Amino acid sequence: MAGRIARWGVALALGALWWWGVLRLLLVPDSGVLEGAVVAGGWGLSLLPVHCVPKARVAGAAGSDQWAVSWQQWRSREGRAAVRRGGDAPRA
Repeated sequence: MAGRIARWGVALALGALWWWGVLRLLLVPDSGVLEGAVVAGGWGLSLLPVHCVPKARVAGAAGSDQWAVSWQQWRSREGRAAVRRGGDAPRA
C-alpha cells in the first residue's frame, strides 16, 4: 500500500512540474530553457510504449524467423510485384 501511495505521489509531483513548465512557457514572456526542457522531457516520456506485451503472449505476432522470411519474399521480384498490386507476397 505504501508503494502505491508513493508512486501516485511521484506521478502527481511530476505532472504538476510538467504543467508548471507548460503554463510558464505559455504565460510568462521571459521563460526559458529550463521550462522548455521540462516540457519536452515530459512529452517525450509520454511517447514511451509503457503498455507493451511480450511477443510470445500476443496472438498472431510474427516471430523473428517470420520477419526474415517476409523480408526475403519482399526482396524477390514476385514479392515486390505483389506488394505493388496490393496483394500478399507469395508464401515460401
